Amino acid sequence: MKPDEIKKLDAYFKRVFNPAMVVKARPRKDDSAEVYAGDEFLGVIYVDDEDDERSYNFQMAILDVDL
Repeated sequence: MKPDEIKKLDAYFKRVFNPAMVVKARPRKDDSAEVYAGDEFLGVIYVDDEDDERSYNFQMAILDVDL
């Protein structure tokens, strides 16, 4: 994922969900980025380039102990 994409996604998550959310590049991976709420890891955003249209999929696991 390119730095300009990460900046756009970071701004989107801050605007739509919470200003404390941060999107960061993943080490050794260029097809995804990590999402944090402050210091807490929330999930991963993956790039989807199917059908000549670029989209992003956010995947977040919710543990039973967190409920």
